[in-house]
Formats: sequence, C-alpha cells, structure tokens
Amino acid sequence: MTALKTSKRKVVYINRHHIRVAAAVMLTLTALNCQKTDAQMKRPRDYGIEIGILRTGNYNTITDVPGVKVGQVTIKEGDSVNTGVTAILPHDGNIFQQKVPAGIFVGNGFGKLTGYTQVEELGNLETPVVLTNTLSVSTAMAAVIEHTLSQPGNERVMSVNAVVGETNDARLNDIRGRHITVEHVMEAIRNAASGPVAEGNVGAGTGTVCFGFKGGIGTSSRVLPATRGAYTIGVLVQTNYGGILQVNGVPVGQELGRYSFRTTVNEYREDGSCMIVVMTDAPLTSRNLKRLGSRAFAGMMRTGASGSNGSGDYIIAVSTAEELRIPYSSDSMYEEWREIRNDEMDLLFQAAAEATEEAIINSLFAAESAKARNGMMIEALPVEKTLQILRKYNRLKEK
Repeated sequence: MTALKTSKRKVVYINRHHIRVAAAVMLTLTALNCQKTDAQMKRPRDYGIEIGILRTGNYNTITDVPGVKVGQVTIKEGDSVNTGVTAILPHDGNIFQQKVPAGIFVGNGFGKLTGYTQVEELGNLETPVVLTNTLSVSTAMAAVIEHTLSQPGNERVMSVNAVVGETNDARLNDIRGRHITVEHVMEAIRNAASGPVAEGNVGAGTGTVCFGFKGGIGTSSRVLPATRGAYTIGVLVQTNYGGILQVNGVPVGQELGRYSFRTTVNEYREDGSCMIVVMTDAPLTSRNLKRLGSRAFAGMMRTGASGSNGSGDYIIAVSTAEELRIPYSSDSMYEEWREIRNDEMDLLFQAAAEATEEAIINSLFAAESAKARNGMMIEALPVEKTLQILRKYNRLKEK
C-alpha cells in the first residue's frame, strides 16, 4: 500500500466488506474493513423487500459472478470533497492478454464513457471498468493505461482501450478541483477483491444524488436455475439521476412528496446519470451482451427513472466465461466457441432487469445523508417511512 501525504483529506481504500459504508482514515491511506455506527446498515432484503422472482447469489453482489472483483477508493475532505473511484475486474488475470466479450447499451448519451467505440467495433473488453466523477475521467484513463502497460507480458503493447465511465458529483463535490489522482485509481484496481461489496457513500458513489436523495454505489445478483445453466448475473450501479422513485412497484417518491415536477412542470429540472455494469458467467458474445444491457436499462426504468435530457445512462455488459476469452495473440486464424442461443436469453434478460432494479434500491438504502458544499444537506432515503409505505401497499414481507 502506498501512503499519501496530505493534511486534511480522508481517504479509504475499500476491498472486502460486510458493511455498507467504510469509516474514513486520516493522513495515511490504509486498507480497512471499518464500520460507521450511523450507517444505514440493512439492505432492502433484510426488511422483506424482495424484488423479482429469481434467487440472489451468496452475497447478492456483482462479485457472485465467479472471478469478478471490485475495488473502491473513497475521498472525503470536509464538506467540499466527496468523490472516489470504483473499479470492476472481470477476472484476476491479465485482461489485456485474455480479453472478454463485452457490449455497451446507451440509454441516453449525455455522458463520458471512454473506450465505447472500440468495444462497439470489436466486441471485447481489455481493461478493468473504472467509474469516477465527470472531470476525473482523463485521470482514470491514464491510470488504467499505466496499470495495463505495467503488467508482465504487456511490454510491447502500444495501444490500450481504457473503459472509464462517470457521473457528475458536483452537488456534493468540488469537482473542478479534480481531487482524483492516478494513484487513487491504481489502488482501487490493485485492492479489488471478491466477496461482499460496500454500498452507498463509497467509491464513485461518494458524491452522487438519486431521486433527490443521497445516491451511491449499489449491487445485486441473480442466479438461474440449474436447468437453465445455473448462470449468475451480477450488477453494480453508480446512481446519480432523477425521476419519481418506485420501490418494488410502489410510488414511494409520490408518497414521500419528493419527486420530479411535484409543484409545477416548469419548476423542476434534475439531470444526472447512471452507470450500470453487468457481469455474467453465461457464454454470451457482444451482440447478446448488448441486448442484455438493454434489459438492465429496463430495470433502471422500473425504479421510476425519467431518462432526463442530461442523464447519461450507460450499461456495460461483460461475459466472464473462460471458454469465450479472446487471446491477444494466437496461432490460429479462427475463434471457436459455443454461446447461448437467442431463444434461451429470456431468463437472462429477466435476471439483468431484476438485479439492476435491486442494485439501485440497494444504493439508496445504504446511502447516508451528506452535507453539500453550500451547506445544504442531501438527505438519505428515509427508510422507516419507506417501509411504512410498502406496508400500506402490501409489498413488504415481514421478517
């Protein structure tokens, strides 16, 4: 671990977590498994909110997909700096040398997603996927390139297609200060781990706002029945968008009196973005991965998203199936593999929509209230009131 000498900044490198939010560390960067007593610790399922019909994986996170790892760095400094980095790795090998099939679906293109055109053209991913804030995309790209070039076996690599996505956290973060460094991104990649994933005000979700409440990082997974391959679909989201919140089909935003266009259609304007990363061990190539991404976007819509003009909504879908990995170099002029037929995609589509919907709701339940730079508070979703509303609509399975 590399130490960062700084005076007031609080930085947390997050890897393995059984918690929703990690505690901040002063002065020195240290890998921690910490817990804040005021965090919203329970996930929606702990309260009896069961979204969809398919079962979740062991952790109900994107890391339930075999080989997938997540690393996060959270940066906090007073009320002015609330930002971070989240890195998602499809496998723990040399991703450039063993590329994975990928497809990207664009719900709305008001955003900055680097590497999109090459993924669209070639249908594969050759780097970790990194999420951060809007003005730190170039820094994250530089870090991903540095990480790739430094890996053994990549000594002669002359081109790297870094995939970096973002949302704008300027409401809570001094975004123009560009506080993310190359080292922060490198540490997020190096510290990536399997197992539980921290949610809420962490990593790239530290400064985000969703449906007018504090947003953040959220994750969920679904597992298909053995008769349909027992494949796992995992989703991780960075939520920073608006609309009229629905939780498991219930109009929670309206009931709470917090939603877009509440007073007058001329009064309200809320722009933002949502980054969605989908990983699966199902053998899919880029065409059906892009289709899978479009169903993940449907899951986002189920939460009440308005798909506003300024919302950059991107879904990066990746297959981690070992038999589909694409070697950087090969003696053969052919690629040979088996992939799932179109007719067998329906349950995978269902899984992607369910996991995305739940990941977004998880991000809201995990997030804590945060103070904005101008002194205004971005409040967390009021969980108890939300549960009362769900009971009213008979959509809560009491534990």
